[in-house]
Amino acid sequence: MTHIETPRLLLRLMNGSDALRVISGTPGEGDSWAPGYPSPGEMAAAERFLDTCATTGDPSPFGSYEIRRRTDGLVIGGMGFHGAPDENGEVTIGYGLVPSARGMGYASEALRALLLFAREQGVSRVHGDSDLDNTASQRVMEAVGMRLVKQDERLKYYRIDWCPRPER
Repeated sequence: MTHIETPRLLLRLMNGSDALRVISGTPGEGDSWAPGYPSPGEMAAAERFLDTCATTGDPSPFGSYEIRRRTDGLVIGGMGFHGAPDENGEVTIGYGLVPSARGMGYASEALRALLLFAREQGVSRVHGDSDLDNTASQRVMEAVGMRLVKQDERLKYYRIDWCPRPER
């Protein structure tokens, strides 16, 4: 099982059973979910993960991660990849926190760790987007070094690029 740790958070890679619990909105034995978890976005990410597993196989470690506070183990949101890197080494990410966990720097802390993990795995570019009016999410992406590259009538598109890592 892949875990990504930060000073305040643990990002825990979800498996199929976890995804089914998220979709049903029913915590398993020992799960501790913050009020508001899972959000509709988390449910959609869990469905996407299961669809990917069924069509192309488990994308791990490029799947969905629970965001847990280390102090109390409470799941406060989710973050992850929309699938494995493509032929150019590019991935797309998404994330969300329950309302009670917003505004405390958790999203930026988690996203920094996820981007570092992606880079260590040889990813060359990470994409993300937000609704036009979601300034909090835009600030998170900008804070971790992602830059605005495009905007349309619905979304703002961000990305961060790294030089491809040499083969060893």
